[in-house]
Amino acid sequence: MRVFIADNSMPILERLKVMLSDLSEIEIIGEAKDGIGAIKAVRELNPDVVILDIKMPGVDGIDVLNYIKNNTQNITVIMLTNYPYPQYRKKCMELGADYFFKKSTEFENVLEALKQLIQSSKDP
Repeated sequence: MRVFIADNSMPILERLKVMLSDLSEIEIIGEAKDGIGAIKAVRELNPDVVILDIKMPGVDGIDVLNYIKNNTQNITVIMLTNYPYPQYRKKCMELGADYFFKKSTEFENVLEALKQLIQSSKDP
């Protein structure tokens, strides 16, 4: 499973990379620290999954989510944010986010979601 990470926090990027390295089925194919870089990379790399922060410089994660869901097919988007406010959750889900997790309390849920995606891709 090819995963792309977009987050402007180096500690978060590093933590995700370490956590995901435990899954042999996961290949991290790239990362971006801003929305413009994320859109460009998604267009070029065509990942299976994008882990996406909301607050990034320039174009925010909500705009990146909107781009992904309107211009690509079959990319799972996991929103991982420090801004878990109901209005953000609602907007992200309306735009087609597959998951919405709060960084401070649900970080490990990313790994669980990826494990479920891997398992469902193996099931006939």
